[in-house]
Amino acid sequence: MMRTRPLKVALLGCGVVGSEVARIMTTHADDLTARIGAPVELAGVAVRRPDRVREGIDQALITTDATALVKRGDIDVVVEVIGGIEPARTLITTAFEHGASVVSANKALLAQDGAALHAVAEEHDKDLYYEAAVAGAIPLIRPLRESLAGDKINRVMGIVNGTTNFILDKMDSTGAGYQEALDEATALGYAEADPTADVEGFDAAAKAAILAGIAFHTRVRLDDVYREGMTEVTAADFASAKEMGCTIKLLAICERAEDGASATARVHPAMIPLSHPLASVRGAYNAVFVESDAAGQLMFYGPGAGGSPTASAVLGDLVAVCRNRVNGATGPGESAYAALPVSPMGDVVTRYHISLDVADKPGVLAQVATVFAEHGVSIDTVRQQGKDGEASLVVVTHRASDAALTGTVEALRKLDTVRGVASIMRVEGE
Repeated sequence: MMRTRPLKVALLGCGVVGSEVARIMTTHADDLTARIGAPVELAGVAVRRPDRVREGIDQALITTDATALVKRGDIDVVVEVIGGIEPARTLITTAFEHGASVVSANKALLAQDGAALHAVAEEHDKDLYYEAAVAGAIPLIRPLRESLAGDKINRVMGIVNGTTNFILDKMDSTGAGYQEALDEATALGYAEADPTADVEGFDAAAKAAILAGIAFHTRVRLDDVYREGMTEVTAADFASAKEMGCTIKLLAICERAEDGASATARVHPAMIPLSHPLASVRGAYNAVFVESDAAGQLMFYGPGAGGSPTASAVLGDLVAVCRNRVNGATGPGESAYAALPVSPMGDVVTRYHISLDVADKPGVLAQVATVFAEHGVSIDTVRQQGKDGEASLVVVTHRASDAALTGTVEALRKLDTVRGVASIMRVEGE
């Protein structure tokens, strides 16, 4: 039986994503009603600039008092798309306390305070959904915490930032330098005027924290995620990658230790083989590769940002939360029963590509090889090119811990025959 009283929705924020959410709610109202089992009504829109014209939105719904809106008591669902930590955190908490469930796209807040928000939601028997916080339109959070709930996830590795993927793809395909590729991304609207959050990996790190927490049933905060940006990646690094049959991507990697006793979460540039599915992800697209015991290998691919894709994820959560309201139920909340310790980056084991500038004379390779052996790092391949007394030495290791590699590099820098360390790049996906 169709419920006649509409479910009332409060929208916090009406920028690119919020305005698209409001538009879809209006234009697809009949379909949403049929899918939910009750009408959905936009009951208020909180904004900072009330005088701005917002096409298709009744001006009477606009308010600058977001707190009063979420405290109304007749609001069923609050959709938060304002971003940042405050006032979003207080508004979400207030919404729970006054009887509303919440749909959010706020990756920074969830990575920092997700556990506390889930606790308040559970205390008041309300839903907290956030599919749009990680990979735009790509269904990822719900598959991880529902579809794969009976499986054991061992690894989640992906490209979760479209801006950085566009830049690296441009460097790979055209030979452009970092700044040139960034300038093009900015001109096309893929990069913000201040791209720091993207290119330094802060955005991807927040998403990695959320993904690791869900995948490993463990509370993972932003501070637990190792983060390394991509601003030092050069055209020479791409040339080296191509010689190895690889390309370079900024990856978010969440792994369960082989013994299952701990987990790691990290964001950094890495070489990946051209044969790996993530290597073919071009432009501003996102993709996430999941490895589990029973399902094996899965990949989720699609647009990771933008008004319409992100709004699609928000509306998907809105439908799910509204269905729960109609049925008098709540969906899955936080699952942190495993409580795995999150290991530091020094414990992470992977392969490395190291490029050294060395003196072009006999015995250099033997000295370098000795340093690697003394630190327990096994060498896979070595390539040396020399001219006019100077040489380039490229070493690719077998799997080694980050701590062992760090010690190796420190020792290499002390050799008189090593002029400098040109680059260090992790090799993933093998």
